[in-house]
Amino acid sequence: MNHRKPHTGTVAKTAVSLSMAAGAGLAMTTSTASAATGLGISHDVATAVDLAHSRADRTHVRQFDETFRVHEYGPSIAVTANNRATAESVACSPHAPCRSIALSFQIVTTSGRNARLINTTNISRALNEHCAGCETFAGSYQFVVATPRAFTLSGRARDELAGLDRRAAALRSSSLPVDRIRQYADEIAREVRTVLDREAARAPRGSGSDPLADFNPTVTMHRHVR
Repeated sequence: MNHRKPHTGTVAKTAVSLSMAAGAGLAMTTSTASAATGLGISHDVATAVDLAHSRADRTHVRQFDETFRVHEYGPSIAVTANNRATAESVACSPHAPCRSIALSFQIVTTSGRNARLINTTNISRALNEHCAGCETFAGSYQFVVATPRAFTLSGRARDELAGLDRRAAALRSSSLPVDRIRQYADEIAREVRTVLDREAARAPRGSGSDPLADFNPTVTMHRHVR
């Protein structure tokens, strides 16, 4: 495993970063940028992909995967964010049921005229295959911060998000039933939202005759649990 630390990246000229854990988890960001143009808008194309994947079977009865990633992009023409969590329990004995949990938290910040047009996908899947009595849970939590002007998360916010990441990762050793795990993951997601709402409130705004004067910073959360 499995645990990825929060990653932050500001779009540069052309950047591609890829990290893969020893398990099935994948986290990838790709971005292409050119010189900035008017209205704080640059020719940036960015893609963020995060995946948590856990598979339990007779050989590996208890499995857990968690990813918590922060992707910071500047003014962008197009941003695509894909976040997925998949948990599988396969062919365990009813006398020794499996437990499979996958959690993925994705945070994306972007700015400029097109920031509100970000293309998002947030999906979770929990599969029990011939696995009576198995516990299987997948949770995907995606947060999109859209602002008229570029800004970066504060040091305080980064520290708080890192702490929430550690709390999510600590669920690996938890023996709580999956219903309680879901509640705990939802609580972490609410706290992430609180941090991001506070950050968005301090983001630069347009004013006067600024074409982006009517664009108020927004935080959108997508939740999908199975």
